[in-house]
Amino acid sequence: MSTRFRPYYPEQRYLLPPSPSDWLAEGHLAYFIAEIVDTLEVDGFYAPYEGDGRRNSPYDPRMLLKVLVYAYASGVFSSRKIARKLEEDVAFRVLGAGNFPDHRTVNRFRQEHLEEFAGIFGQVVKLAREMKLIRMGTLAIDGTKVRANASKRKGMSYVRMKEEERKLKGEIAELLRRAQAVDEAEDEQYGVERRGDELPEELRRREDRLKKIQEAKQRLEDRQKEEDRAAGRSENDGGWASGVRPQGGRSRHHREFGEVPEKKTENFTDPQSRIMKTQDGFQQCYNGQIAVESESGLIVANDVVQNAADNGCLVEMTEAAQAQGGEKPERVLADAGYR
Repeated sequence: MSTRFRPYYPEQRYLLPPSPSDWLAEGHLAYFIAEIVDTLEVDGFYAPYEGDGRRNSPYDPRMLLKVLVYAYASGVFSSRKIARKLEEDVAFRVLGAGNFPDHRTVNRFRQEHLEEFAGIFGQVVKLAREMKLIRMGTLAIDGTKVRANASKRKGMSYVRMKEEERKLKGEIAELLRRAQAVDEAEDEQYGVERRGDELPEELRRREDRLKKIQEAKQRLEDRQKEEDRAAGRSENDGGWASGVRPQGGRSRHHREFGEVPEKKTENFTDPQSRIMKTQDGFQQCYNGQIAVESESGLIVANDVVQNAADNGCLVEMTEAAQAQGGEKPERVLADAGYR
């Protein structure tokens, strides 16, 4: 007796077009997110589109918000992957409701509404509090190093910046002398369409690099002055951290106000990131902080800081969680890095 298989007709057309929601389980996360977003205050997402008279109809912000929240909740962070999911994944198609924004649109929407996204986070925590999902019993706080979009090889120490600055200034001076010596031959070298007195490409590259180094040096110097002021120092303290010259003369700790330690580095690609120790060695990173209410598993506070150490974040994260959760946590859990 031959086996009977279930019907399989790939080319079979539907008499009536099916609804994508018929293909998604009733209790799917996508439905929950859609319902939650429909209850939130999202006027801030619509404000930029009001009264601008644009001809092309933009995508509905609420639709894009649902798609992004679901994408991030399910571990999809790439704008290109989100755009592809809107074509291939049933849950994304249900939320997109027949809309297929490309990856540039998805990425631009996120970038233009970073402030509104922060507000959405606060609304979700407050909603969870009203639904009694957050008890604020045990608060768990931890940090993780988030890799910056920059290579540590694009960084340079302050002492090397000074060496490179001197070297580049010498090279530029030599190139200027060479450029000044070139006269009528430039017409043949650069062509009829150019004046013939433009700076050589090599000179422009060196000048660009010199400019970047000087800007990085200035940022380091400005930041050092801010750190010194925060530490209670002033320009008239004589270069001693305590403001009082110790016995025995100059010490290795002597440093003028605003003087940058030679080993301090600055990254040209992402100046706000810092060198931090990770499992893969020292990398350009940020320190991401989160506070989680342990019973519900809900993140009630988050932050990103430039300091590699966690110990300065404990009080701030606890206070932020208390403000979001509406009450003081009974206990706080944190590892030894917060001591």
